[in-house]
Amino acid sequence: MCRTSKDCPDAIAQRGSSRIGWVHNAGEYLVWSKGSWGMGKNRVVPRYQRDCATSADRHPLACGKCRYRKLKGCMIEETSFLRTMTEIVPVTPSTLLQPEPIDIIERLLQDKRSPNTRHAYQKDLRDFFNFLAQSPPTPELVAQFLSLPRFDAIAKVFKYKAWLMDKGLSEATVNRRLSAIKSMVRLAQNLGKCSWSLDHIKGEKVRQYRDTSGIARQDFKRVLENCDRSTLKGKRDYALLRLLWDNALRRGEIAKCNIQDFNAERRTLKIRGKGRGTEVEVIHLANSTVQALLAWLQARRELKVKAPLFVSLDRAHKGHRLTGSAIYGIVQQACLEAGISKKMSPHRIRHSSITAALDMTDGNVRKAQKLSRHRNLNTLMIYDDNRNQDQLELSELLANLT
Repeated sequence: MCRTSKDCPDAIAQRGSSRIGWVHNAGEYLVWSKGSWGMGKNRVVPRYQRDCATSADRHPLACGKCRYRKLKGCMIEETSFLRTMTEIVPVTPSTLLQPEPIDIIERLLQDKRSPNTRHAYQKDLRDFFNFLAQSPPTPELVAQFLSLPRFDAIAKVFKYKAWLMDKGLSEATVNRRLSAIKSMVRLAQNLGKCSWSLDHIKGEKVRQYRDTSGIARQDFKRVLENCDRSTLKGKRDYALLRLLWDNALRRGEIAKCNIQDFNAERRTLKIRGKGRGTEVEVIHLANSTVQALLAWLQARRELKVKAPLFVSLDRAHKGHRLTGSAIYGIVQQACLEAGISKKMSPHRIRHSSITAALDMTDGNVRKAQKLSRHRNLNTLMIYDDNRNQDQLELSELLANLT
């Protein structure tokens, strides 16, 4: 609203018996009515706070286009005024419906549920753009890459892959970095920001679970016996190690557990498995595992059932949820203190547990699958082949023939 029409050529006068005001013809209209501004047909913006709602630079008490002061004290009958003005002044679409600039990498990371996956993708894409342009990825740099001709873009990705292999990186690492780039391009395609794809670029062949031997049963028994269960830390570590062995759990599955997920009476634990998002799976616990968890929780004296099942006990992070890295460190330290020379990890204990289960069931992969929760039965066949050591048996037979 401007003070007078003669001072502002872009203003339109609207006069009536009970409504007097001036509306700026800038594509949208504002109404000063009973101390509030009305924007759009039925929208009311917050109370006027000495700030012009149409001004791009928020100039105080002035119209954004003509800079003339607002008309004070104008009492307008809002509904009839708006009805009249919709016939005079065209209304532009809301800014909420205007297209926003797209940050492809940010969108890609937001689509990933796992924090570890987000961190890995962010790191891999940073490495790719540092190779291309000696610069971390920015929306402008990503847009430049996506706008390249198909041949040039694919050639750069192949060059990056060759550089990774020349550095001596493992096949799994090379494939992961290529997967991050492919995911970025695929998302850009879906958003209409790219006209080509990288799906035909093949990764390197990787054999999974080459070493599934883990730790011998007698050695792990020594690790458990070495835990000082007279201390709070010893009770926690013992319960943690029992879960890893007795149920072949992954460290991420244990880290996500809360106290309320444990049911001592039913001897169950709710876990959130790998690749299952928020889907909850109920597993049954052995009596020794239940007793270990009860001893830990009774000594801890935590009353909040939504608290983490396992927490840190050091001064810096006391009471905080144990992360996957912290569980890795606990396992490694416990094995070293028990005199285990082989480098151990939570996943190696999982390997050991699954292998031991196959030994006790005479290679019954269906039963072992209930423990390991592998979706692909072929993965368990790798464990079984490593357990049987068929190659060594045949080599010994051939050696005896000569």
